[in-house]
Amino acid sequence: MTDRPRRSALYLPASNARAIEKARTLECDVVILDLEDAVAPDLKSLARDQAVAAVRDGGFGRRELVVRVNGLDTLWGEDDLTALAQASPDAILAPKVSDVATIEAYGARLATGTPLWVMIETAISLFRLEAMAATARTGPLAGFVLGTNDLAAEMGVQTDALRAPFVGAMGLAVAAARAHRLIILDGVFNALDDLEGFETQTRQALEFGFDGKTLIHPSQIAPCNAIFRPDARQVAAAQTIVDAFADPANADKGAIRLDGRMVERLHLRQAERTLAAVRV
Repeated sequence: MTDRPRRSALYLPASNARAIEKARTLECDVVILDLEDAVAPDLKSLARDQAVAAVRDGGFGRRELVVRVNGLDTLWGEDDLTALAQASPDAILAPKVSDVATIEAYGARLATGTPLWVMIETAISLFRLEAMAATARTGPLAGFVLGTNDLAAEMGVQTDALRAPFVGAMGLAVAAARAHRLIILDGVFNALDDLEGFETQTRQALEFGFDGKTLIHPSQIAPCNAIFRPDARQVAAAQTIVDAFADPANADKGAIRLDGRMVERLHLRQAERTLAAVRV
């Protein structure tokens, strides 16, 4: 897992050429070109071709470019992976992944070196989070992305901005991701006109330890970035920790005394993530 900001990850239908072009100018940290839910069946081939062209053409600057493919159990999944193997996006996002075997199946089909992110959006996957995350030790898995819309539909739950039915699942997903050094992004917020609700839910994602949040509209980018951007005090504290461990005298130490408290290397990782969030 590289330390780079992933505060805001915007889904865009790869069938929409104008949206792809606009994405090159937006202030999101991650662009997710969608071949799956946002694309009608008769536009799947067009979307695939345009996603491949977008990856090859580049022009996204510092933005991470990810492509969400169709599932391997669909008519389009195999062709999506074959086409993208030569283009090499920053990551492939696989939908509705529920078990280790499915992760391994994607891994076997990915181009060498291409990271795999997987959607956590089925009820059964919640009982397998740690086992799935553990595949990162030997395979390409690099990230979890929550799919709360599909989870809500399958579980039959009703949620508000604070999503009480998902509190346990969110905590476990973050814990599994952190145990195996995965990226983890929160699900989307659907009510585009409810800025207060969006900000409430985004602050909840920050409190739970997510790296960022997936978005469905450019209007959500600025408030998302603002919430996930550390303040000056947090940045200064993080830099102090990074500098302290960079001192050759502390090179072999697992813990050091800093400003009257004990600081461990786990705090160093947290500090590095904090600094990554402001390198934009």
